[in-house]
Amino acid sequence: MNVKKIAALFLALALGLSGCAQTGGESASEEAVVVRYGISNAWDSLMPYNSPSGSNYSRMIYDKLYDRLAFVHADGTLSPRGAKSWESADEGYSVRFYLNEEARFHDGEPVTAQSWADTIRRMTDPDCPTLGRSAFAVLSGTDAGGAALPGQEVGVEAEDAYVLKLTFKDPTTPEDFLLDKNREYYVLPTHLMEDVAPEDTMDMDLWAAPVGSGPCKFFSEVMGSSLVLTANKDYHLGAPGFDQLDIAVMDKNSLLTALIAGDLDYYAIGGSITANDVPTAEAAGFQVEEGTAPNTFFELMLNNETISDARIRRAIELSLDKELLCEQSTQGYGTVTGTSVLPTCSSYAGDFNSAYDPAEARALLEEAGYEGTTYRLACTSNRQGLAALMQQQMGEAGISVAVETVDSTTMFAGMADGTYDMGIASHTPSALPLWFLESRFTEDNNIFRVEDLTGYETRIAAVKEADAGEARTQAVAELEAYLAQERPFIPLWFGMGLHVRSNTVSGIDYPSASFSNENVWEWVKN
Repeated sequence: MNVKKIAALFLALALGLSGCAQTGGESASEEAVVVRYGISNAWDSLMPYNSPSGSNYSRMIYDKLYDRLAFVHADGTLSPRGAKSWESADEGYSVRFYLNEEARFHDGEPVTAQSWADTIRRMTDPDCPTLGRSAFAVLSGTDAGGAALPGQEVGVEAEDAYVLKLTFKDPTTPEDFLLDKNREYYVLPTHLMEDVAPEDTMDMDLWAAPVGSGPCKFFSEVMGSSLVLTANKDYHLGAPGFDQLDIAVMDKNSLLTALIAGDLDYYAIGGSITANDVPTAEAAGFQVEEGTAPNTFFELMLNNETISDARIRRAIELSLDKELLCEQSTQGYGTVTGTSVLPTCSSYAGDFNSAYDPAEARALLEEAGYEGTTYRLACTSNRQGLAALMQQQMGEAGISVAVETVDSTTMFAGMADGTYDMGIASHTPSALPLWFLESRFTEDNNIFRVEDLTGYETRIAAVKEADAGEARTQAVAELEAYLAQERPFIPLWFGMGLHVRSNTVSGIDYPSASFSNENVWEWVKN
């Protein structure tokens, strides 16, 4: 979108002049205090359980319209949001949430434990076409896909008007649940859905002008282009310090330009910026701050079927000068690693990194009988330079690599079906020790094409079963030692985020925004 047209488009939306916009909620006015917000990818639904992509960009929208149980800070600590407090129950198999009695849906109805329970029961109903239902698979009474099992009660109960109890299949601490699933659980206005059959849930007109209980209310939308929200002045954590939030979809490369030009006040996710753009932002009078916790994890995915010998996989890691690769990619804002576990995780057991050693790599290749097979390395266009440097380093150790540039979807599909031998990927980490590993070593998602998952499954289960503290740290250490021996994938580095601070909006928690949540109720337009 041309940034010069943003203000005109938003004015048209505010006046209700856009014929293609869905409109609802309170009227916006020309005198409104407006925060102009840019986002580089569009949300694909305004119903949080009907997102085909399940992307962070959709979650950033849901986070404003709907309420979550807690607010997750960048360092993994938690603050109250929909719930005031929580406690473990039933010897660790349940968590009891004490909800905020002041919470209200945008139509004024109270948000109760029954609202949450009815939401979860509807979303786990097999007749409801819920997308992302697997998030509920941790609850008792559900199958592996998160659907309610016939004849069983789903593990959700309204114990009192404002006491919600969730019961799990495995012992789970409140903190582990919230760090893992908080951004997947939203409360819906089930009082408006009482006469709607589960199978018709996603077809309701409600989702064209949704009623949530979050810090912002829906006003209007131009699908895939722009969204106008108004401040929820009755939000239980406090009213946002603005009247209107205008969200525009823009090319990623235009966000900083629009901010500097004054066409935006802030942009997702966390006003992120590359190290190369820091001088430009600072020259324009903006302050750039480094994140307080790593917000990106880089890995080299490996196909364990075509690279079946662990000695060759370990040779690949030894052939890579991670320090140089990290420096080239992050300009000094990254830390190399041999594990996917964040250093800030309470169960962190060390980095398990193997230092750059091309001579040892060549020795392992000879021992394994490597005969010069050319491996196909897939990467996206923005990582061509990184892939070329990896190709060069592996080549110096005697490993033949051909680089193929594809889009992200093709790369992940090609790794899953065995088309590619390697792929460069990045992910948003969390403070849980198994945030990365648990979902990648299953029969349903064996992304690394491991022939025998038993060794991984056994050690992952041990981590899940271990009590927090020394026992869990030891279980993590045993898992990571096994990974270092087998190297089904190669951890590369953690990257720190860089955030451009808004000159017009105060109160933004930039680092936490990298984890798909924003403290909108604390924002103030200056």
